[in-house]
Amino acid sequence: MPEVILFDALRTPRGKGKAGGALYELRPIDLLAGLLRAVQERGAFDPGLVEDLLIGCVTPIGDQGYNIAKAALLHAGWPPTAPGMQLNRYCASGLEAVNLSAARIAAGWQSLALAGGVESMSRVPMGSDGGALLTDPEVINEVGYLPQGVAADLIATLEGFSREEVDRLAWRSHQRAAQAQAEGYFSPSLIPVYDPSGLLILDHDEAVRPDTELERLGLLHPAFAKAGRLGFDDLARWKYPQVERIEHVHTAGNSSGIVDGAALVLLGERSQGEAMGLRARARILSTATVSTDPTLMLGGPAPASRLALERAGLAVGDVDLWEVNEAFASVVLKFQREMGVEEDRVNVNGGSIALGHPLGATGAMLLGTLLDELERRDLSTGVVTLCAGAGIGIATLIERV
Repeated sequence: MPEVILFDALRTPRGKGKAGGALYELRPIDLLAGLLRAVQERGAFDPGLVEDLLIGCVTPIGDQGYNIAKAALLHAGWPPTAPGMQLNRYCASGLEAVNLSAARIAAGWQSLALAGGVESMSRVPMGSDGGALLTDPEVINEVGYLPQGVAADLIATLEGFSREEVDRLAWRSHQRAAQAQAEGYFSPSLIPVYDPSGLLILDHDEAVRPDTELERLGLLHPAFAKAGRLGFDDLARWKYPQVERIEHVHTAGNSSGIVDGAALVLLGERSQGEAMGLRARARILSTATVSTDPTLMLGGPAPASRLALERAGLAVGDVDLWEVNEAFASVVLKFQREMGVEEDRVNVNGGSIALGHPLGATGAMLLGTLLDELERRDLSTGVVTLCAGAGIGIATLIERV
């Protein structure tokens, strides 16, 4: 079976996901097209050799609808030979795009592909596409589906995580992200964004707050208590009757930020890359996508990671670095507890609480962040894992070559 090699990973900066954010004036197709041009320039290869582009997007309507992958290829001036596909597996979408491309390459059905994701949360708000699990009370009650913030609070309640513990993780995320930004750790993958006239729009992750203080985080009000009072706390207790009350510990400060951004990963067979003069940076050892309880919802990273490790014949101790998406602080704390992973190996350059979580793009972004940090530290093996809606978990295990 062919090795699946990672040749390049690049991303835009994350811009604040609101009308005043730096990337608001740019269409999501422009974010993707800019990365397509950049990856070609960095690799100096014939774009006609890329056999497909898979793009994850969680809200594929409006500016992000009608197969934005194919539209971006055409908008970037690439040859018409790559088909392009848009996919939605909630927050796992960007990494799932990479994993599906990897599976095709491992099967011998492709030799070179691009995969990644995009989300302009300022232009296409989260949840604006609707859907039964968001808007249909009959379905929501039938399956016990909670708003994700309430599910995060349910995890914290079941696991006994205090407000101070989730705030401390958030504070650490900002401290690490601020240091990484100041030291240029994100630079290898970061592609600045310019307007059509060549004026710089954004060259850094806009949401990082170096001055974040633990005490100030503690003053923020719970963000999901109101949703709980609307009946979702009762729904959670119906599914988990051992819980007397939901402790609402998550706030805007210890939950992932709403941002805009895009990411791409170039992957393929080693022989194809060598023929094109591309540098092999890492190989994908295994991937896994699982599903767990849709009420607890955010518990997928640990079982997905265990499955990926099992498929590769490795143990937790064999992994040098972990990127666990910080959808909410309790997600990462639960993962660390379940897997027995020390905090100095998890999200060493901060995470989505500090940097932001551009839904469909995040998984591919984290893969690039992991690869850059493994190279910077001269380490070997890493895992990217994310939780996603309805209980989905995803993981990708890589090893430097």
